[in-house]
Amino acid sequence: MTTEAKAREKGAVTLNILGREFRVSCPDGEERQLQACAEYLNRKLREARDTGKVVGNERIAIMAALNIAHESMSKNHAGGGGSLEASAIRRRISALQETLDAALAADQEKLF
Repeated sequence: MTTEAKAREKGAVTLNILGREFRVSCPDGEERQLQACAEYLNRKLREARDTGKVVGNERIAIMAALNIAHESMSKNHAGGGGSLEASAIRRRISALQETLDAALAADQEKLF
């Protein structure tokens, strides 16, 4: 059994970031999204490293994190990324409310 298969068995995924392996816990069904995030992070880390202006893994990581944060905030202020996120949150809240309503209704029936 490969290392990646063992990690997945235990609810974890092995990610390769700048040539180093990291084992990260991950909820079932979110492995692909986590892999995509790691690939995006890897791309940003390489961009910061390849400018030649940043030396050292810690500084490269900080610059990549700042660039990602800037992108995220720029999208939210422009109304681009924030509305999609808000929509997903609203859907999840609605689903939770429906689940709670159903559970409360079932308990009410038991009372009478």
